[in-house]
Amino acid sequence: MTLPDFQVSDRDINEETLSTYLQSDALAVDTETMGLLPQRDRLCLVQLCDNSGKVTVIRILRGQTEAPNLKKLLEASNVTKIFHFARFDIATLRYHLGIHVNPIFCTKIASKLARTYTNRHGLKDLILELEQVELDKSSQSSDWGNAINLTEAQLNYAANDVRYLISARQKLINMLKREERYELAEQCFQCLSAIATLDIMQFKDIFEH
Repeated sequence: MTLPDFQVSDRDINEETLSTYLQSDALAVDTETMGLLPQRDRLCLVQLCDNSGKVTVIRILRGQTEAPNLKKLLEASNVTKIFHFARFDIATLRYHLGIHVNPIFCTKIASKLARTYTNRHGLKDLILELEQVELDKSSQSSDWGNAINLTEAQLNYAANDVRYLISARQKLINMLKREERYELAEQCFQCLSAIATLDIMQFKDIFEH
């Protein structure tokens, strides 16, 4: 299935798409799930976007446990994967598809470190300020489980969640370097894999007294 601005595929990306994305130095990634608990709520969609604006929405089928080409891409060391709130997405991808995402850039962490003049770090507010684009979030809380019959509004919502992340990342990097917090941000990103493991194992507050 192909829509004007992006393509939709089932279960995985094909070899051609994999080859194209592997040529990027950075890739925006997002997921849609049935809820916020990976152990309970299944993964329904994975969205990708590269520097050229090529967006792919992958429908993950019920009971699916692997996506080999997607795994190759998201584990490729030469491609930085950009998420907004990476902690949730990388835990979900690991729990459901066995994908250990690396390397990672999280725009939410970057925003909290760079944009200390605001407490509005959601994707909608971030993209509005940095890209002057107002995202339509009306499909955010909707049934993603019926992947074969998703509406055009749902698909557009899913695509827009990755479409502006690469540009926003560069602006955040510039801000972090200006404020001398970029190295700190990178250290935070490197911790995310361990934090995702703790989330999957359902540990809480282990850093508390």
